[in-house]
Amino acid sequence: MFEYAPAPESRDVVDLKSSYGLFIDGEFVDGSGPSFKTVNPATEETLAEVATASSDDVDRAVRAARKAFGVWSALPGAERAKYLFRIARIIQERARELAVLETLDNGKPVRESRDVDLPLVAAHFFYYAGWADKLEYAGFGTPKPLGVAGQVIPWNFPLLMLAWKIAPALACGNTVVLKPAETTPLTALAFADICRQADLPPGVVNIVTGAGETGAAVVAHPDVDKVAFTGSTEVGRIIARTVAGTGKKLTLELGGKAANIVFDDAAIDQAVEGIVNGIFFNQGHVCCAGSRLLVQESVQEELLAALKRRLGTLRLGDPLDKNTDIGAINSADQLAKIRQLSDLGETEGAERWSPACELPERGYWFPPTLFTGVAQSHSIAREEIFGPVLSVLTFRTPAEAVEKANNTPYGLSAGVWTEKGSRILWMADRLRAGVVWANTFNKFDPTSPFGGYKESGYGREGGRHGLEAYLDV
Repeated sequence: MFEYAPAPESRDVVDLKSSYGLFIDGEFVDGSGPSFKTVNPATEETLAEVATASSDDVDRAVRAARKAFGVWSALPGAERAKYLFRIARIIQERARELAVLETLDNGKPVRESRDVDLPLVAAHFFYYAGWADKLEYAGFGTPKPLGVAGQVIPWNFPLLMLAWKIAPALACGNTVVLKPAETTPLTALAFADICRQADLPPGVVNIVTGAGETGAAVVAHPDVDKVAFTGSTEVGRIIARTVAGTGKKLTLELGGKAANIVFDDAAIDQAVEGIVNGIFFNQGHVCCAGSRLLVQESVQEELLAALKRRLGTLRLGDPLDKNTDIGAINSADQLAKIRQLSDLGETEGAERWSPACELPERGYWFPPTLFTGVAQSHSIAREEIFGPVLSVLTFRTPAEAVEKANNTPYGLSAGVWTEKGSRILWMADRLRAGVVWANTFNKFDPTSPFGGYKESGYGREGGRHGLEAYLDV
C-alpha cells in the first residue's frame, strides 16, 4: 500500500460556538431543559453545549409552525421554490464548512461528507424546489398540504436526513418542527442559520434539540399533522403506537440487514468494491448497508481472497484527513453494541477476521471486520449491527440466494452482482426489499424513491413518491 502523507482538512472553516440554543420562530432561544454536550467521536473532546427542548419548548415550536403555516401554504408554489433554490445555493456555498462540521460531530471521513453527503443535500433542495410549482402534475390529485410536520432524524447522516425530510415538506407547503439526534445536532443548527440567511419566513422551519424525550414530545404533540421518523425499528414501533388512532400521517424508515448477493459470473474486482462500499461506507452506520454477503459457493475462495486484500488497503484514522477511508464510530454506546454483537458472533461459532489495523488511543474505533462460517441462525446474520462488520454466507442456486436473502424481518435494500440482465430482473422480482441495486450499491439520487418493507418501515422518501407523504391525499 502506498504511504500517504497526512492531508488534514482545516477546522478553521467552522465557527464553533461554545453553546447553542433552540431555533424557534426564526430565532435562537434558550431551552428550558438542561443542556447536554456533543462530542467529537474521534477525539472525545466536547465540541459544544446544546440546549434541551422540554415539552413546553416543543409546544412553542409547534405553535410557531402552525402560525407560519397559513402564510407559507398560501404562497404560490413558484414563490416557495425561490426559497428552496436559495437554501440549496447557500448549502453549496457553505459546503466545505458544513462537511467539516458534519465530520467533527459525526466521525465520518470528511471525504464522504464532502463528496457524498453535501452534494446530495443540495441536490434534494434543488430537486424539490423544482416540484413546488408542479404539484398538480405529481399524480396525487389537487395538491393540499397537511399542516405541521414533526420530523425526527438519526445520527448517521444528520444533514442528509434533514434534507430528505425538510425539502419535500416545504415544497408541498407544510411547515416543520425537526428534532436532530442528540449526538449530532450541530449541522441541523447550522441549517437553522442557513434558513435565516435565506430569509425563510419565521416559523416555517423550527429545530428543537434534545434526547428521546424531546422527540417523543414532537411525535405526540396534538397539533402535529404528520410524523416522519428515520431510526431504529424499536423506536419506530413506539412511534407507530403513539400515532395510532390520532389521524396523523406517518412515514417510517427503519433498520435493515441487507443481502449483497454475488453470483459466480460477477466481475470479482467490481463486486469487491461494491461490497466494501456497501458495508464499510460511513463505518457501516447505514440503514441499507450490505451487512450480509451471500456469495455463490464456486467463487467463495476467490472472492474472499480479493476482499481481504482490499480491506488491507483501507486507511482508518483521523476523519478530517482526506485520505481516511474508515472514521470513528459515532458514540461510546454504539461502539459497545458493535463489540457485543461481534463477540457474540465468535461465541456462536463464526470465524472473525480483520486486517492489521492500529486503532487510535482516543476516540471510538472499530476495525473493518468480516465473519465467515456464518449460519442463518447466528445473531450477526439476523441483528442489525450498524457498524463495519460483514457476515459472509454462501449459496448454490438463485432460488437459495433469494430464500436466504429474504430470511430476515427487514426489507430495506439488496444488491445483485451478475453479468446476466435476465438474472438481475428475476432476482429483483423476488427479493423483498424496497431498493435493489444491480452491480452497484449505496447509489442515491433525489429523483429515486427510497424506503422499505416489513420491519424496515413504510412510506417512501425521495422522487415524486416522496411528495405523497406531505400532501393530503
